[in-house]
Amino acid sequence: MSARTQPRRGSARRVLLPLGALLGVVAAAGVTVVALRATGGPECDGTLPLKVVVTPAVEEVVRGAADDYQAAQPVVDGKCVQVQVEARGAADVSKELPTAQINPPALWVPDSSMWAAETQRQAGDQGADAPRLDISDPLASSPLLIAGSTRAMTDLGWPIAPVSWAKVVDPKVSVTLSDPTTSTEGLATLAVIRAQLGNPDGTPKPELIGALLRVGRAALPSVRDAFGKVVQGADDAPVFTASEQSVLAANRAAGSRRVVASYPEEGTVSFDYPVVRVSRSGEQPGTAKAAEDFERALRTDSTGRRFAEAGFRTADGKAPGGWSNEEHGVRGDDVALLGTPSPEQVSELLGTWGAVSLDTRLLAVLDVSGSMAEKMSDGSTRIEAAREAALTALGMLPDTSEIGLWAFSTDKKPPNDWIELVPIGPLGEPIGGAPRRVQLQKGAGGLPGLVGGGTSLNETALAAFRHVQRDYDPSKINSVTLITDGSNDDISSIDLPALISTLKAEVDPARPVPMIMVGLGEDADMDALRQIADATGGKAYQAMEPQDIRGVLLDGISQRRCRPNC
Repeated sequence: MSARTQPRRGSARRVLLPLGALLGVVAAAGVTVVALRATGGPECDGTLPLKVVVTPAVEEVVRGAADDYQAAQPVVDGKCVQVQVEARGAADVSKELPTAQINPPALWVPDSSMWAAETQRQAGDQGADAPRLDISDPLASSPLLIAGSTRAMTDLGWPIAPVSWAKVVDPKVSVTLSDPTTSTEGLATLAVIRAQLGNPDGTPKPELIGALLRVGRAALPSVRDAFGKVVQGADDAPVFTASEQSVLAANRAAGSRRVVASYPEEGTVSFDYPVVRVSRSGEQPGTAKAAEDFERALRTDSTGRRFAEAGFRTADGKAPGGWSNEEHGVRGDDVALLGTPSPEQVSELLGTWGAVSLDTRLLAVLDVSGSMAEKMSDGSTRIEAAREAALTALGMLPDTSEIGLWAFSTDKKPPNDWIELVPIGPLGEPIGGAPRRVQLQKGAGGLPGLVGGGTSLNETALAAFRHVQRDYDPSKINSVTLITDGSNDDISSIDLPALISTLKAEVDPARPVPMIMVGLGEDADMDALRQIADATGGKAYQAMEPQDIRGVLLDGISQRRCRPNC
């Protein structure tokens, strides 16, 4: 970062200070201070600091605009304006800004209006002490693209045909996503995937949850990590998403084309770099005028040229000449833009991601009573359909997830009506000479051979709840998923009213164990399943067709974070 002089307080003329004296000040402050002072300038009584927080990609451009602005030696209300430029990720600013009280920025340039609107929404919930955010027009733009090494992208059809967003959610393609809670690339990708796989009412489809589970297992903290894998020469590095400008910047920094990008034919979203005025009661007089003046500096032709030279498009999406060629990994193609998500949709996206990315501690409990041998519409038995859905969900969870498997019917392992096939533990942990994931697959594969007997639903549900609660892990989402096709027919077991009363008495808000109850077919006792689920803060589902089972399991996973308060 560059550093420039700070004016002396009082009514003295501004003078040029030695550079060495300033370096320590700037190092201590951690920001770029742009305050050019020359002899012969206007007199001023003290300084008026103007803090400007920007996304790192535009830091150099904004710094150049600050140089131009300070060259005119601006004075507002008799004070010398001192621009302070600080580069910070938009997600970090968005989290802190609604409640930040110490040295907040007067202007903010995030890389997406999604963060600005979400922060504006959050600030509105904080009351009178929260800042007011006014979102102005964008300064530039850069579309979100699908990127990777030449080899990886060629395997997906580049450059003959555009790489489709369908490839990003294809389980056969090695793809990584930067964390959407900390990166705009990740959040924007979620928005696109949602547009492709979301329901019209905004709720996620099972395919969306499945895609997020797959991609999330390889999520990286930032897009820089994805670029690093390719730039370091890893041809087998995963495909990822990035802004057009960042692809250009990475190749320029590497001195050759290491990363190539494709323009998805379905459309994409764009980084739009809005100017956000952040105002608070009690801010220093003159701040509003200084912020207004500096915003004009950000919109001059000279600043526009700096944006173009840095690889940005104009605010209306036009790509300047000079860099849009294959040598730099980008072409500057015209792009079809998808709608920008609303603040409510952004909140829903982040909530869905938070749920699917959380580690889980789950006990899967499957009914193996005699009726589970009955056929479903596709010719498979009920136990086969339940097994395949469970294995599909299992394959999407990371090795750190802790999963266990029970089977139940009457007198399965006297005096109990259930049998533990695999104890709860990390999927990647060795058990019995093989990873637990493999043992779970073997256990699920043997379920059809266990079918027989009646349905001891009540005793098993209570035992499963107590089992998970007893060894509760506060670092994970603890839950039970129980799949059955019938109703309790064990006359020697606890009855339903007593079961519900017991569950309600044993529920501990500090150790929640929601039960996700899945009824297969029309014979499932959905009234009982709903009561059990409600008593524990869970949810009951009915699956009439084989394909429904996978959907309800994935929906249960997507709602883990809000249980028991969904």
